[in-house]
Amino acid sequence: MCFCVGSHVEICSNEDGFLGSYYEAKIVAKLGKDRLKVEYTTLLADNQKGPLKEVVRASDVRPVPPQIRASAFNVMDKVDAYDLDGWWVGRVTGRKIGSKYTVYFECSGDEYDYPASALRVHQEYVDGHWVPSQQKVADERGFLFLRKSNSRESDLPGLETFKF
Repeated sequence: MCFCVGSHVEICSNEDGFLGSYYEAKIVAKLGKDRLKVEYTTLLADNQKGPLKEVVRASDVRPVPPQIRASAFNVMDKVDAYDLDGWWVGRVTGRKIGSKYTVYFECSGDEYDYPASALRVHQEYVDGHWVPSQQKVADERGFLFLRKSNSRESDLPGLETFKF
């Protein structure tokens, strides 16, 4: 995928303890075919005086996923949880009173509670398309879409719509 200078993206971390987490950034320069210089939105430089800038592999960069508003999450739903300035992939293992959820992180074996506002539907970037991991997502009008397993994001016939 080709990214332009100024594009807002997410960077996958490959560092120990942060493996598989994603951090929001902006591309500030292209350095050849497979390297990009980025400026992180939420991470600070070591001197704490400005955003962290670093050179990353293009293969560790993806577009920012589209927002999908979920009406609720169910046990075993795959989600991204916002924590420690980045997005971490986990699975919902329980629901607390109110809109809090317990999320398990396979990469660390840890489990933490999050408000629904700190969670998003996990999406995979496949062949230039975002594919939600959930089968149930709600749009801004309150319609519930059930994604058929063989449908692609752009295949409207692959979606069944129900009002809830």
